[in-house]
Amino acid sequence: MTSFTRKKITVVGAGNVGATCAHLLALRELGDIVLVDIAEGIPQGKALDIYESTPIDAVSVKITGTNGYDETKNSDIVIITAGVPRKPGMSRDDLLKINAGIVSGVSKEIAKTSPNAILIIVSNPLDAMCHVAKNASGFPKERVMGMAGVLDTARYRSFLAMEIGCSPDDIQALLLGGHGDTMVPLPSCTTVQGIPVSFFIKPERLQQIVDRAKNGGAEIVNLLKTGSAYYAPARSAVEMAEAIIKDQKKIRPVCAYLEGEFGYNGIYLGVPVMLGAKGIEKVFEIPLTDNEKTQLDNSYKAVKSLVDAL
Repeated sequence: MTSFTRKKITVVGAGNVGATCAHLLALRELGDIVLVDIAEGIPQGKALDIYESTPIDAVSVKITGTNGYDETKNSDIVIITAGVPRKPGMSRDDLLKINAGIVSGVSKEIAKTSPNAILIIVSNPLDAMCHVAKNASGFPKERVMGMAGVLDTARYRSFLAMEIGCSPDDIQALLLGGHGDTMVPLPSCTTVQGIPVSFFIKPERLQQIVDRAKNGGAEIVNLLKTGSAYYAPARSAVEMAEAIIKDQKKIRPVCAYLEGEFGYNGIYLGVPVMLGAKGIEKVFEIPLTDNEKTQLDNSYKAVKSLVDAL
């Protein structure tokens, strides 16, 4: 008989995004889960609450809540959601200095306890926080990535499905660039069951939907007034974790460290990659129109200015 070793997944930050991640990971039975937060009692209480739901969902996973990192030892994947969320009127960039300190501290702790882990960053401003995590952990580029592209395409696909009146699952889409209003949705790579999106939606209306996708996070922040989105961000991070744990070789837009791809060097930016057991196993350098490349250049400059500010 072959022995089976259950995977171990740590989620750092037991706020709305982190706790939702832990719940979704449990529902999908992807491995044992450790929920970490500095607030005493919060990760322990939420972990216990989630565990008490497992008999109903008929899943068998261990869920631990803790204020330290000893319990996270030898994690396979670490999802970092820790940090201050946006409030109305704030941009993701306003969180830069506060969250950089938090993400740096977390990454150093994880490097000590789980030196072979793969890091998925959710904290904002996401592209810059990936740089912080990579530098603080010392991990290779394929094991430090950001969640944004999966979330951004999900928003884009949702809005297209609303417009067309079809199932969101029918829509295949891609976008590039930083996680923010400089992201670059690609109508040229958007289809509905293989049919070009231009068959269903006129160019001017499509541009309005693209603009809504760019501001999808801010739209929710303004509606909630006391926090930011968490269901879709958590689900996006869990999809990435599942692709890695199951070695699914999924091609997804992910915030990845570039070394010459698309003409950029030494920067984290959203690009199509293959996700598998090693983390980011390949970056796909797809052809872009002149307009798309110009938009991506603008996104690169916006991300670089944040990294330089660090």
